Amino acid sequence: MTIKEIQEEIVDEFSMFDDWMQRYEYMIELGKSLPLIDAQYKTDDNIIKGCQSKVWVHAELKGDNLVFTADSDAIITKGIIAILIRVFSNQRPKEIMEADTEFIDEIGLKEHLSPTRANGLVSMVKQLKLYAVAYQTQLN
Repeated sequence: MTIKEIQEEIVDEFSMFDDWMQRYEYMIELGKSLPLIDAQYKTDDNIIKGCQSKVWVHAELKGDNLVFTADSDAIITKGIIAILIRVFSNQRPKEIMEADTEFIDEIGLKEHLSPTRANGLVSMVKQLKLYAVAYQTQLN
């Protein structure tokens, strides 16, 4: 699936819920299905700066695609990074770099997060895209 198709799928899933309590519960469920980061990568180098909670992300090139694993010490944050990883993992670095993230606004995520979590969300997106830039440079 393309990044855009995955984003549309997520927008559809979130539209099934009537209120934000249900959406938070769904995000928590998504967090439980997150491909967990290997313990050896839970280091300060892999912590996303700008997040109130601890969020670790590891990126690895498999073939031409970038594969992400992650974890967080907070359940909502874990759900947020799970959504982002679902969108960006197993995609080509160039496609990750060029992808828009309007789907975040479409599902209303930013407006329903506290300001510190919203900043964290921006930091997560930025970090995933930085990994893509670094790996794209290696591929060139």
